Amino acid sequence: METLMLLGDEALAQGALDAGISGFYAYPGTPSTEIVEYAQMSKQAKENKVHTLWSSNEKTAMESAIGMSYAGKRAMVTMKHVGLNVSADPFMNSAFTGANGGLIVTVADDPSMHSSQNEQDSRFYGKFAMIPILEPSNQQECYDMAFWGFELSEKYNIPVLLRLTTRLSHSRSGVKRRNPLPQNSLNKPDDLFQFMLLPAIARKKYKHLIGLQEKFVEESVNSPYNIFDLDAKDTSLGIIATGLAYNYLKEVYGNQPIPHPVIKIGQYPLPREQITQLYDMCDSILVLEEGMPLVEELIIGLKHKGAKPVKGRLDGTIDRDGELNPNKVARALGMKDTFGKAMPEVVAPRPPALCMGCPHTDSFKALTEAMEPYGRGHVFGDIGCYTLGFMPPHNAINACVDMGASITMAKGAADAGLFPSIAVIGDSTFNHSGMTGLADCVYENTNIVIVILDNRTTGMTGGQDYTVFGKLEEICKGLGVHPDHIRTFVPLPKNYDEMVKIYKEEIAYEGVSVIIPVRECIQTLKKKNKKEAAK
Repeated sequence: METLMLLGDEALAQGALDAGISGFYAYPGTPSTEIVEYAQMSKQAKENKVHTLWSSNEKTAMESAIGMSYAGKRAMVTMKHVGLNVSADPFMNSAFTGANGGLIVTVADDPSMHSSQNEQDSRFYGKFAMIPILEPSNQQECYDMAFWGFELSEKYNIPVLLRLTTRLSHSRSGVKRRNPLPQNSLNKPDDLFQFMLLPAIARKKYKHLIGLQEKFVEESVNSPYNIFDLDAKDTSLGIIATGLAYNYLKEVYGNQPIPHPVIKIGQYPLPREQITQLYDMCDSILVLEEGMPLVEELIIGLKHKGAKPVKGRLDGTIDRDGELNPNKVARALGMKDTFGKAMPEVVAPRPPALCMGCPHTDSFKALTEAMEPYGRGHVFGDIGCYTLGFMPPHNAINACVDMGASITMAKGAADAGLFPSIAVIGDSTFNHSGMTGLADCVYENTNIVIVILDNRTTGMTGGQDYTVFGKLEEICKGLGVHPDHIRTFVPLPKNYDEMVKIYKEEIAYEGVSVIIPVRECIQTLKKKNKKEAAK
């Protein structure tokens, strides 16, 4: 088969397509977005009628993927790490229901928070759910693990968590393809109680899940993605490297053999017997893992016959926060950290900013003037491009916690007596998790102004579609907002006075107001104009 040059995200998507997937389900979130975008551009996916449309949020995506698995077909749900928080309810319960068709839950973590509001290690969720975890170390493993993950899922009728990190998702390498497999045929579960989690059934399923744990460990011991290289002579140190960290370890030694015994982990649960063997034969252990010290904590828990040093993030050998890299690995091994070169300071550092011509700029400018009599500290923001409204020169928003929190935080502040209380949320984010907050506000007739910045796309992640496009006013009416207090305008300098007037009028209104500035994202507009010009 052919060799392709692919990002880690793309390699996983191509692997899933070649492994006979029938449906991708996702909400865009960096660094996972390119998985579904690749599938959406794939001729193979179109010809095989593979589902590739975006879901409203990660919870609906997870539930839809479970539904496709119920029907016997292979499905993958993809998200970034904070998206797993959103989908935690169906994700945790899927460990009890199990799978029928192969089900892979792909989560891309973002160490160092390149485009995220926290650092989080999704392996803890996999351990919590007691399901197998796969963690590729390179792009070829991303591709191959799609096959392996579906096979493992169908062998035990269990969902499998596949964990990526930013550098692997967004770096590129050659990937050898396999012969594609056909899609599964439609096949309902043999056990009609499999997906029914009434307490009496769920208790039995929990016992079944517990009973599978030793089999999962056996699978890890025999996994082609776990390597036990214990023949090295220098046993002053034993090394455990997980996922991408194994590549960094190899990079540090280059063409030289690694002098210490090494266990490479690409599949969990941990192979305890081999780790115990490594611990017994070495004077100390170094754990290299991208993210939080999950393996390091587990190794410390496995200590016996004394307390040999276990080094890693917990003891400060490696920084507790941030990405792993070859220089950090080299320092942990007592070697020179000379990998890579410092970037020359040819330009002054520039903080992120809204694009020139962004419609949010005009919306924020008018809002700032309308809010001038009240001072700062009244405007609650959300996740999206418009979060940059916090930065100078806008200084327009004061909070950013999670998807949808602008409306509910503003509601809570209004309940506490803050006036005015303003929420600023994007159109796609409102679709993701803002509607329920608005319903709460309508139910209590909260004195609040909700600004839904409608740039006609999911701008922060590159311009994806979303499921309520063009329907915001109707949804707000349907949720009970009085039509007289659903206001729209086009955020342009020529409409500035009108914009300020609308903001002031709705701030003065005692009740729920929704203001919707509508103008297309400047970046998607540029792309559209280029396509039209090309025609």
